[in-house]
Parts: sequence; structure tokens; C-alpha cells
Amino acid sequence: MTVDGNDASGTPGPSGDTPDPLVALTGVSKSYGNVRALRDVSLEVHAGEITCVLGDNGAGKSTLIKIIAGLHPHDAGGYTIEGEQVRHSSPRQALDRGIATVYQDLAVVPLMPVWRNFFLGSEPTRGRGPLRRLDVAQMRATTHQALLRMGIDLRDVDQAIGTLSGGERQCVAIARAVHFGAKVLVLDEPTAALGVKQSGMVLKYVAAARDAGLGVVLITHNPHHAYLVGDRFVLLKRGAMSGSHLKEDITLDGLTREMAGGSELDELTHELSRSRKTGTMDGDAATSDAAPATPAPAAPEPTPHADPADPETTA
Repeated sequence: MTVDGNDASGTPGPSGDTPDPLVALTGVSKSYGNVRALRDVSLEVHAGEITCVLGDNGAGKSTLIKIIAGLHPHDAGGYTIEGEQVRHSSPRQALDRGIATVYQDLAVVPLMPVWRNFFLGSEPTRGRGPLRRLDVAQMRATTHQALLRMGIDLRDVDQAIGTLSGGERQCVAIARAVHFGAKVLVLDEPTAALGVKQSGMVLKYVAAARDAGLGVVLITHNPHHAYLVGDRFVLLKRGAMSGSHLKEDITLDGLTREMAGGSELDELTHELSRSRKTGTMDGDAATSDAAPATPAPAAPEPTPHADPADPETTA
């Protein structure tokens, strides 16, 4: 039995529509003067999934973030949020639609306490008129509870956020985005400057945001980190897409290979091996040509004969 395209259990039936992605880019392009930063890039971000965008330096990852976050409008292509075409002119418009971006610099004030950074720009107040003031007690309690929900147990939310490790600061920024109702979380290389242990901590909280139902866009140049948590992979190269895969369609080795250049890497490997062989042969030939000839044995010196008339030889 089906009702409005769904069966009795609520599962979409054959005529049911699949839900729209939270964010979808279709053939998006962006130019800065004569520089083409992005060309025909497409991606989808679904609720409860992590879409990883991989690429080397200069691949166009930063431009893609700025378009999604509303910092720069796209020049061509389509940008939809939950099926609705949008064209943002400011980050505030994107934030109001539920898109939160965590940049590499984290946009925190190092000398301010954790709770102050958590509510930076969205501080609750109490009182009216000239008696209006920050509700410090609420901010402290809310910050502690929000961090605990993400599995982050800080010793003291009054400590300066600059005293936290890089991984802990990233986790606070992720928890802040989740708390303020983000539907899509965009992370700009969150593990770029972190060690192995701190990277593992950040990836754990990225996965926690996905499990909370958010759609996550993870920008990274590390295929190992991407494959560990990712569900979809978009590879950029010089502003254009060089690949788009679901996790079940590609292995870690295949992803690493595409990230490293694929056929270009094969050509480089072949060229290096050929030059190594050529260099070895030339070296052997040079050694053979430069080998010194074996000197001929010296002739024995003649033995002097005694002269009876010479007193020195007869002595």
C-alpha cells in the first residue's frame, strides 16, 4: 500500500521524489578579470554526508569555498539550496540560509575566553535600554553544554581560546556552527597544520557533525583524511573538475592516484626510469672510455761488465 508515492513504512515508493540536496552547484564558473578560477564545476551536498573537495594548490578550492559561503557570487552555472536557486551577495545571506564556513584562521580572538568566541557576533543580552548587558552566565553554560554534546570536554570555558591546541580550536568552531543551526558546514582544510593525533581528533568531530544530520563540505589536499570520512569526492585541477566519485566507486589507491596526477604521474615515472637507465649506460661507457691503458713492463737495466783495465770495476 502506498500513500502519496510512499509505502506504509514511509519509504519513498517508485513514484516518490528523492529529496533535494542541501546544496548543489551545477556547471559553476568564476573569473577574476582574465583569470579563470573555476570552470564548469558541479557538486552535491546531502544531509548526513561528507562531500570532500580535493586538489593541489591553485586548483580552485578557495574560490569554490567563497562561492558557497556567499563571499563571491558565481559568474555562470547554477547554485541551489534545497532546490531553490540562489545568488548570494554576502556571507550573512548564506549564513541565514544555514551555511556555516570554518576557515583555516578560524575567525577567533586568541585572548578572549572560549565562551566569548563561541558567541562572537551573536551575543545574548538581558535587560533593556541603558541597563542592557551581556548574559555572561547563559553564554558560559550554553558553551559548556554545546561542547559536551559534541563530545568535547574542556577543563574551563573561561580559558583563553589561544591556549587550546589547533585541533581543539577547530572542534570549538565546528561545535559553534552546529549550535547555531547550520545545515551545511564548510571546512577549509581543517587538518592542514595539525599533527597526526590532532588531525584524528578533528576528523572525529567532523564525522560527529555528519552524524548529527549536517551536510559537510570538507576541503583538503590529503586523500587519506578524505577517504577516512568522506562519502563523495570531487577532484579539482587548475579550476576544472578532474573527477567526481562516490566512495563505493573508488579505492583509496585510486583516489590518491587521481590526486597525484594519474596519467601524468605515469609519464613522469616512465621518463625518470628511462633517464636513469640512460644515465647508467652513459656512465658505464664513460668509465670504459676513460680506463687508463696498462703500462708495459719496464726493461731490465743492463748489468755492467768488468773491464780489466779499469781499477774501479775490478775492485
